[in-house]
Amino acid sequence: MPHQTQPQHGSEPQATVVQLNHTVVYAYDRQLSAEFIAAILGVEVGAPFGPFLPIDLGNGVTLDYYEKRDEPIQPQHYAFLVPDEQFDAMIARLEAVGVTYYADPGHTDPGRINRLFGGRGAYFGDPDGHNMEIITRPYIRP
Repeated sequence: MPHQTQPQHGSEPQATVVQLNHTVVYAYDRQLSAEFIAAILGVEVGAPFGPFLPIDLGNGVTLDYYEKRDEPIQPQHYAFLVPDEQFDAMIARLEAVGVTYYADPGHTDPGRINRLFGGRGAYFGDPDGHNMEIITRPYIRP
């Protein structure tokens, strides 16, 4: 059998473990929704990439906002591990734009944060009904 070589990809890094690279976030208005979460998290909206409007989260993962106007959007949950020193600023930005945050994922405890696993956390809805979460400590799994 002849020897087959893998195509060379220049200096592109190769994965050594399985990692999430990107995920599509459906939105009725991709610009509005991408700008909303970028403003709350204190990150930038990237340049359009085909039909997607990406937000680079800084750890190699992007949220790729995709406009979907012809059918209902199924709400999803997105949790962001954020630096503790930026948490208060994110809460202040939610308050500044009139978005209620909650201590719980069911949105029954408004205007409060949780202190799970020694950190702080809050949940809030985005313009498309996605349940967003900011946490300062990862959840401890059994």
